[in-house]
Amino acid sequence: MTFKIYTKTGDKGETSLIGGVRVSKHHIRIESYGTVDELNSVIGLLKDLITDLHSREILYEIQDRLFTIGAVLASSPEKAKMKVPDLIESDITLLEMEMDLMNKVLPELKSFILPGGNIVASHTHIARCVCRRAERLVVHLSTESEVPPIVGKYLNRLSDYLFVLSRKIVFDAGAEEIEWRARI
Repeated sequence: MTFKIYTKTGDKGETSLIGGVRVSKHHIRIESYGTVDELNSVIGLLKDLITDLHSREILYEIQDRLFTIGAVLASSPEKAKMKVPDLIESDITLLEMEMDLMNKVLPELKSFILPGGNIVASHTHIARCVCRRAERLVVHLSTESEVPPIVGKYLNRLSDYLFVLSRKIVFDAGAEEIEWRARI
């Protein structure tokens, strides 16, 4: 028997959460995990563009954690009986340690910088922006439904990590960061 990816159960604008609860496809929970999925795809692109093996390995770990977050967000807090993986504090610590390592070699940040510097850094900034959007949606969802606080914390730290990674990519390429010069 061939497995078919299409089920036709969402043709009328609803989908099921883990646990069987049906919700509209524009529900904030769907927007939240859909944006995390988008972020995971952008991280996949970034991982394919990056040549540094260590960064690729960290991005793979991040993709795994984002899948975990997607499973958490796709679960109905009231009905889901399926055990989903958990984020743990060491997932956040890893991001912090990686930022600390990168910051040791980066020049001091003395002003705001504009996204860019090279194509890989630009894609990293796009990932950072999608991450911030995912974080905002998760914060919104948490005002309406149960969301483990570590999810928002991880997304917050991940956007910081992506910012520092973009700076490191520019630095390693010998390119210049583009400082923002306010027109006053």
